[in-house]
Amino acid sequence: MNSFTLTAIGNLTRNPELVAKGDTTYTRFCLIGNDYAGKDADGTAREAATSVDFVAFGVLGETIARTARKGDQLIVEARIRADNWTDKQGEKQYDHSFVVQGFRFGAPGKLKREERESRRDEGKRGEAVAAEA
Repeated sequence: MNSFTLTAIGNLTRNPELVAKGDTTYTRFCLIGNDYAGKDADGTAREAATSVDFVAFGVLGETIARTARKGDQLIVEARIRADNWTDKQGEKQYDHSFVVQGFRFGAPGKLKREERESRRDEGKRGEAVAAEA
């Protein structure tokens, strides 16, 4: 049983990075989200940006690396894993990782929208050439 799991909704800050070490493959990526943070002295709404790094292993990670692009919105289900180690000075260090268990796409980012538009335009040009022949 996983003590802590989370659902995160955010946009990719950069293209996911696929890493292979020995027999293990994983993908690292970062999501950023904006939350309302009150109003400033002039009454203008403020936002606070929060970014979270994730890691996805195996086929799940490969799928994210192959299909997701910077700016895409992802809805991620992840578990929190404790990472503890002793540094070179002998001090105990504590951290955590967010390990992806599942994901789905939200809104496409600018790069993906441009890719789709480019493919659509190429298809229309191909149809026009075929009609002229």
